[in-house]
Parts: sequence; C-alpha cells; structure tokens
Amino acid sequence: MTMINLPYGIDDFRKVRESNCYYVDKTPFVAELLSETFSVNLITRPRRFGKTLAMSMLAEFFDIRFDSTELFKGLAVSEMEELCGKWLNKWPVLFLTLKDIDGETFEDAYNMICFTIASLCEEHRYLLNSRNVSDTDKKRFLRLLEQTGEKTDIRTSLFVLTRMMKAHYGQDVILLIDEYNVPLAKASDHGYYKEMLDIVKTFLGMAWKSNPALKFAVVTGCLRIAKESIFTGANNFISNSISDDHYSSCFGFTEPEVCRMLADAGFSDRLSEMKRWYDGYFFGNTEVYCPWDVINHLRALGRKPDAQPGNYWRDTNHNNIIRRFIDVKSNAVNGKFETLLAGGIIREPIIEDLNYDNANSSEDYLWSILYLTGYLTKAPDSGSAGESVSDGMMNLRIPNEEVKTIFADTVKQWFTDTVESRDRQEFFEKWWNGNDIDLTKDVTDILFDTISYFDYKEDYYHAFLTGLFSGAGYEVKSNSEQGTGRADIVVTDRQNRRVIIIEAKWSHSEELLDKECDEALQQIEKKEYARKYFTEGYEKILCYGAAFRGKRCLIKCKRD
Repeated sequence: MTMINLPYGIDDFRKVRESNCYYVDKTPFVAELLSETFSVNLITRPRRFGKTLAMSMLAEFFDIRFDSTELFKGLAVSEMEELCGKWLNKWPVLFLTLKDIDGETFEDAYNMICFTIASLCEEHRYLLNSRNVSDTDKKRFLRLLEQTGEKTDIRTSLFVLTRMMKAHYGQDVILLIDEYNVPLAKASDHGYYKEMLDIVKTFLGMAWKSNPALKFAVVTGCLRIAKESIFTGANNFISNSISDDHYSSCFGFTEPEVCRMLADAGFSDRLSEMKRWYDGYFFGNTEVYCPWDVINHLRALGRKPDAQPGNYWRDTNHNNIIRRFIDVKSNAVNGKFETLLAGGIIREPIIEDLNYDNANSSEDYLWSILYLTGYLTKAPDSGSAGESVSDGMMNLRIPNEEVKTIFADTVKQWFTDTVESRDRQEFFEKWWNGNDIDLTKDVTDILFDTISYFDYKEDYYHAFLTGLFSGAGYEVKSNSEQGTGRADIVVTDRQNRRVIIIEAKWSHSEELLDKECDEALQQIEKKEYARKYFTEGYEKILCYGAAFRGKRCLIKCKRD
C-alpha cells in the first residue's frame, strides 16, 4: 500500500496542484472546448462528477491575472504549445459558482446571491481604480460590493462586471458559471420558484444575450432548463448533456484512470468492488466512475485496508427526487421500479429540455430527471430493444450497487411512512384475535401496493412484516433469540401482556404456500419460541406461520 495525497473535498484546481494532491489529468478538456465555436456552451452532468474542479481549472488556465505555467507543468495541455501561446493566461475571466445558493425562504436565498456577488466584486476590486471604467459603473460596483444595491443591481451585475472588465483590459471576457441551476432547484424545493426565476432569468440571461463584452461563456449544471428564457436569445448557444459524446471523458473517471489510481495507491486488487459499486455511468458512449466515490473509497482503504464499499453519493435533499417519484402512486411506475431494483432494464422516453414547474407533471419527465441527474443510466442495447435514443426512447438501468442502495433505502422509508400514516387499529386487532383468513387478504393487498426493493427472499419478507408493526407502540424484534433458535419476528404488547410470534417462509411456488405455513408453525413449536413468554407471565401468545411467493401470501395462526 502506498499513501497518496487524495484531493478529498477539494474542488479548487490551484489548491489541488499546490498541495501536491493526486490529480487525474482532465486538462485535454481545454483543447476539446476550444475546438468548438460557440458563444455559450452549456455542459450538464450529475452532481459529484467534478464540474466545479473542471471550471476552476479553466479559470486558472485562461485568467490574465495569473501565471499558471507551473500549475499546468507536466499535464497534457502543457504539451500543446500553440494553444498555450494563444490562451494560457491571456484573457480576462469572470468565474462564478452558484452551488451554495440555498435558503428556506426567497429572502434567505436572495441574500446568498447578494453575498456571492459581493465576494466576486471583492475578488475584482481592482476595477474601482481603473481609469478605463466609468464612474457610473464604479458606483454600481460599490453597491454590489457593499450589498446595498436594489434588485436591478443584482439582475444586471454580471453584465456590468463583464463590461467593466473589458473596459479595464481592452479584451473580451470569458465567463464561467458553475452549477447555474442550483438556485432554481433549491427554490423549487422550498416553494419560491417564481420569485427566484424572476431574478435568475435576467441575472444570467443578460450576461450572454448580445453582451458585447463576452468572448464566450461556459456554463455547467445538472439539467438543461431550456423553457425558462434563460438561454433563449443567446447567440451561438450549444448544449452538451450526458447523452452527447462531446467531453464524455472530461467529467468522471474512466476505467484506465481508476486502474492507474488504484495501482498508485497499492489497491489494484480492489478494482472489481470499485467497479460494481461506483462504475456504470455512461456519458455519450464512454463508461465512467463517479470520482467522488472513488476518492472517498480510496481514502477509506488508506485508513483501513479491509474497508467495505460505502454509500458516499447519498444526499437527503437530492434523494428527494426518488421519493417524489415514488409518491406518484402509479402501478406502472411501481412495476418499473421493481424491475430496476431487480437489476432489469426499462425503456422510456427521455426529455432533455426541462423546467422545474413541469418536472413532476408526467411520468416521462420523472424518468428523464432520474436519468439526467445520474440515478439511472443508459443501458447497453439488447436484442429487439433497438437503438437507445434513435426513436426518442432509451434503455435505462440503475448504474451500480451504490445507487441501488439509495433506491432501496428510499423505498423502505416510503413504506414505513405510508404504513405509519394509516389507521391500523382494525388491522392489529386481526393479528391479536388470530383472524388469519382476513390477514391473508390484507397482507396480500399491502404487498401489491408496495414496491419490493430486493429479490423476493425471506430477508425481504422479514423486513416487510416488521415494517407493518413499526411506529405503533409495540416492541418489535426481528430474528431475536428465543427458545432453542431465532424467531423471525416477535411483537410484544407489554401493557396487555400479549405476544405475537411470526415465522416467515419463502416458497418456490404458490402451490406450496400451505405446506410452508404448516412447517413454519411446526418450527415455532419444535424450537419452543413461545416458552420464554409463558415463563415471563404473558397471558396471550399467538403464533403465526406466514408463507410468501412474490406478492402472494398465506397466513395461518395457532391460537393455543
């Protein structure tokens, strides 16, 4: 094992290089970017795939204020002498990231925008002393810097700043906007979308629509918001999503890059688990790993060489996308979720032009959002399924084990919340009264309304049955030690001195359900699961055999 200095949580290119952190060389991105002619280039990728670090690298490369020769020494772009001669530290750059714009209310988020613009002005304070900048623009600049301006000052701030920079340098300005859609996404989550859109539409739109100070703009985000007039009117606008081959290897780690990283760290033998957990995303036709996960797992291995893969992509706010999807309560959607969680493939239309107002308006939009944000990925074509996108349809699957656990955990929580929100008094009375015929129907109905999140095996049904009693005031134990073995589920009502013992079986066929129930009851009796509760003074003990096959079940009760 060799310790390597991982750039954990660092998305500043200069800091990565000056701190001698391990850097996967993504500088060919510069040449690929400059090979296209555009005024505004929107590049959309899921979160945690290195967008901010890539934009920071571009800023360091182009910015006329710096001498970045040493930073890029030894990297691929430094070998491109003609390109470096024309572009390396030759242009004014305005670099703004909006990834931290958030707030429970519009006022909170708007204040964050004001602070972010003030910080940008502080970085370019030299403009106040420029002889080439007008006094009027300097007054606007001061209001932005001191956060005393009106909303009009914020709306026009990027336009004014680029104009001031062009006046100062006598050159057009390169504008870099990172995570442009975050303010709108957060606003949609918190209920002030229209107010935020009113600001952002002008704030960003003026920066690239017929802006005479603009050389070109590069914009990153998770989604392409094309119906909000943010990009409408931008001259020579191009968009590159995860469906396109452009920049396909510039974000995320390719397998050769991961192999080299593992070899350098002395963990080449962990490639298979890294691949199973963190690979599987397709950008264009290039398969990539999530860099955030690779770095986090390598960091864990450096601390503990036998560390198992963990879920590093989990984020409560972003995972709400899946929860909103599940809450659609569509049998068709539920069936497709089960197909995906079982490792299968679904085929759905993909819509890349989205806005947050219609994001939840149809099933098609929901599948598109899950695809564009990385929760689903393009699946290889198979047989009669045809081409992935030629007809507007795409084969989709869950990319890896990490995302599968996010789906499964979200479904589990949804199930718990759904069950706890119901009035279950009558349902529980059926359990306490041994009404196994009605319970068979009730539990079967619940199974049909539930999304299964793993293969239909006993562990799934144990969790399912445990969840039925959650949050009801009972003590519920799963696989607890009783008698001479482990009872699958024990529900204890201490106040009324009564107990339910359930032994669950998974059956190979519906015809065997009755036999499996009888065997479950025999197991309870043979292994004396109930003995403990007799000796502890419980007065009512009900033993149940529960047999399952897919979404079918049979429940039998032994009342004595």
